[in-house]
Amino acid sequence: MASNRLAHETSPYLRQHRDNPVDWYAWGPEAFAAARDRDCPILLSVGYSACHWCHVMAHECFEDAETAELMNTSFVNIKVDREERPDVDSIYMDAVQAMTGRGGWPMTVLMTADGHPFYGGTYFPKPQFDALLQRVTEIWNGQRDELDGNIMALQEALQRSASVTPADVLPGLELLGQTLQALGQNFDADWGGFGGAPKFPSTMSLDLVIRNFAAHRSEGAAQVVTTSLDAMASGGVYDHLGGGFARYSVDTMWLVPHFEKMLYDQAVLARVYLHGWQVFGHTRWLQVLGETIGYVLGELTDGGGGFYSAEDADSADEHGHGHEGLFYIWTQAQIRALLPPELAEAAIDWYEVTAEGNFEGATILSRLHHRGELHRPESVESARQMLFEARAQRARPLLDDKVLTEWNALMLAALAEAAAAAQRADWLEAAIKNANFLLRELRKPSGRWHRSWQRDGGPRHDALAADHAALVCAFVALAEASGQARWIEAARETADTMLDHFWDATNGGLFTTADDGEALIVRQKDLMDNATPSANSLAVSGLYRLGALTGEARYANHADQIVQLAAGVVASAPSAFSHLLGAYESRARGIAEIAVIGDRPDLVSALQQRYLPNCVLAWGEPYDSPLWDARRDGFAYVCQNYTCQAPVESVEALITQIEALA
Repeated sequence: MASNRLAHETSPYLRQHRDNPVDWYAWGPEAFAAARDRDCPILLSVGYSACHWCHVMAHECFEDAETAELMNTSFVNIKVDREERPDVDSIYMDAVQAMTGRGGWPMTVLMTADGHPFYGGTYFPKPQFDALLQRVTEIWNGQRDELDGNIMALQEALQRSASVTPADVLPGLELLGQTLQALGQNFDADWGGFGGAPKFPSTMSLDLVIRNFAAHRSEGAAQVVTTSLDAMASGGVYDHLGGGFARYSVDTMWLVPHFEKMLYDQAVLARVYLHGWQVFGHTRWLQVLGETIGYVLGELTDGGGGFYSAEDADSADEHGHGHEGLFYIWTQAQIRALLPPELAEAAIDWYEVTAEGNFEGATILSRLHHRGELHRPESVESARQMLFEARAQRARPLLDDKVLTEWNALMLAALAEAAAAAQRADWLEAAIKNANFLLRELRKPSGRWHRSWQRDGGPRHDALAADHAALVCAFVALAEASGQARWIEAARETADTMLDHFWDATNGGLFTTADDGEALIVRQKDLMDNATPSANSLAVSGLYRLGALTGEARYANHADQIVQLAAGVVASAPSAFSHLLGAYESRARGIAEIAVIGDRPDLVSALQQRYLPNCVLAWGEPYDSPLWDARRDGFAYVCQNYTCQAPVESVEALITQIEALA
């Protein structure tokens, strides 16, 4: 069978569909021109490589000759990797949610030749999908005017994020209190997290609660954090043999995951377990942090230093058929066949492996009935290593080996912060290697950025606001972790590019796409956190910290304007602004600028190991900033708005000054 156009793409997700009988196009002008020439609608299909239900629909529909004929006869068919083109995905996901009240992937959208949607949905089984194609073809050919009302209504819905107007002044901290109260009301006291099944980690909200506990030591905040972090790390959503987390749980107990493992989840969960360990001191959370970072460095890292995007939920059985979770599940018989008797029984008991299993006749390893008991005895650790090595011989889930700027920057920021806090030189080395990779492979000679890189095809697609904002945060974190001045320069350059090309001069905030980027049907703003922090919340965090380190007020002023823009919509979805509110709390309470001058590793490490969300740290190589002006070697300076307390030279005196800030 001849391959279709997707054979020439670099995205692993698009290449998965290159042998479909569907006459796929990639997103681009060629597809839209074909739809205009044929006077036919466009069928847009959006997914990602690790998506289980994307594979199911592909097998049922896109590999089926009958369905493909319906698609090819009446539609121009476009396939999009949502991870490469989140700008496209966001627009049409908003449309699907407006039409159906729900969203997800695979996403199917029917639209006009100029890109305006009129119908959409998520997963369709073949009978319903075929019927939909036939009905839309009938309407298009005979009653096309009936679609105009849908198109107009959806266009208004798609423009909402761009039409938000800012508050007149910055909000008070009562907005933070209201958000924390809403989170408390939605907290699952039995199993942690927020809301019911399916259950996502909600890491930005958990991080906001950790910040609140560090400041106020409330028992309620402690319960939210401890229950949630222990339950997630004890459930099957955590990989107890190899480290790292699956994307979400289909139940309330964190037992049965959708088994895909995404880089961005490792980044945001590593950060929340890091902060949990720093604030509560529980070494079991440091263990989870170390195993999660170990998974990324061991399984998701390119030789040049970039981090790959994901591993699939499905893996192949002995007949080559894909099954969700097959790589991760065990039976008692399999364990007893692999391990010496005493180790086998220790593993079966520790990981709660039963004869009947908990997933399709086998067992997802967990500590569900021993929540928070994660430190493994020697016998269990020996068994874990042997099971891990045996599992490595199984058919592994598909690796999505594209490198995404935004997700790499999220992981880089977490890795740099963790390296500093845990004093891990190997983690810092990996962070610097990743940052060098991003500069080498994804930054253009002009200083602009690409979003995606793949070894077979190099860099592709223009970077979006979220890529730039995440990079600013990452470079600032790396500067604070390494003491190398070049990362502050990289952060400045990236921030300036972001503000030059994405800023809304009328209402404030960042548009998703650049002013000279591809013109889509609307120019949206990414305001609300989802599985990752939004572009605008990342920008608030990065710009406040960069402004504090450099003394350039314009960075903080732009962040203030984003907060004013978000202030009017926070009440509609408080948990969707947790990352922004955490950063804004630092601004409202006053960011402390700390400079350690000269060779004082004792002072630097004492600061790095503490949880200090309202402080920035300048040390090592000087750069252009008032923090370095007229300073004495061997001393630390604790400042606010560049007005400094008396310089100190002992760890005890430094910590006393910092504690007095609170």
